[in-house]
Amino acid sequence: MAIEGFDYKEFANMMSSQAGELVPKNFNDMQKNYVVKTLTNFTLLAGEAISNDESLNFNADQAVFVTQIIAEWSFHKSIDLVHSGIMPEHWDGVMQKIAFTIFEIAKQAIQKEIPQDKTLQLIEHHVDKTYKEAIEDLEKRGIISSEISQQAASQSNIDDMAKQVQEQEEAERAAQAEAQANLQAQVQPEPQDGGIDAPVPTSGGRPAVGDRLIRVKSIAMVLKLLDDKRAKEVLKQFPPEVAEELQRYVKTPRLEEQVDLRIALDCLKDLKMIIPKKKKLSQDNMVREMDKVFTQHQMEEVEQVVRQERPFVKRFVSQSYEGDYYQGVPLRVAKILVNYVKENMKTEEGEQPKE
Repeated sequence: MAIEGFDYKEFANMMSSQAGELVPKNFNDMQKNYVVKTLTNFTLLAGEAISNDESLNFNADQAVFVTQIIAEWSFHKSIDLVHSGIMPEHWDGVMQKIAFTIFEIAKQAIQKEIPQDKTLQLIEHHVDKTYKEAIEDLEKRGIISSEISQQAASQSNIDDMAKQVQEQEEAERAAQAEAQANLQAQVQPEPQDGGIDAPVPTSGGRPAVGDRLIRVKSIAMVLKLLDDKRAKEVLKQFPPEVAEELQRYVKTPRLEEQVDLRIALDCLKDLKMIIPKKKKLSQDNMVREMDKVFTQHQMEEVEQVVRQERPFVKRFVSQSYEGDYYQGVPLRVAKILVNYVKENMKTEEGEQPKE
């Protein structure tokens, strides 16, 4: 019996497509195909089992939760097996044990109404335990050496990905801080007898590189190319008096003729680091965008906006309110839904009360 709002085939295809984009770049075709195929097969098997087992009595959210967990762990542990040194003909046996373990624990956790965060911790513990036990079994049977066993047991793609994200964020913060310090140094006042608008000193027919006025105008020229929202965010990085000065020069006609291209390019490099970047399309970002809506409006108001929409739209809104991403909605569709809700909330705010 099908579960309303849960199309496990469509869900498996969506997860498969996402997995194909996240497989390590250094994997060859065989390795990449194994990861994607394994995730797809176990997702389909889990979805079909849940849909056909009426005794489970799962709703769409519960079905998606279990299927998604199996898909995600199938992805991570199949990557660990590729890195493990274990021969490919033994990978399926390990993955089957892991998928079965996840399915049984998730099923029992839902039936016992264990909170999702506790369920996830429980599943992670048993996935790790099952994986290592399967490797130990291969070693006991003489299929792999103790060296390979140790190498395989030390693999953790999920930890590696988390570490990479953390390192990337730290590197970006450090680069942003350095760029901001560079720009602040560019606009520090330099004592000049004639004041800031004194004639620009030149060297060989070109403005002197160290001249503050030229640096300020160069930053202003770059700001002139940005949209208002991003320009305002950049201006916040400067003291109020400098921000006001930059705004004046932004309005200067033919400003490009008054700057040194070399300095403008240097400024642009630093500005690129502190200019607010377009947010990546991710589940966390979609939930955060919806959270901004909920901080300004009551849930009842948002529900009114989507009251005539299809069930999956309402489910997306309700799970976002709980801080979760509804997996039944692809990211591109989620982006459309977030914008739809935002625009309609603005419309309602702008409506004049009827007399």
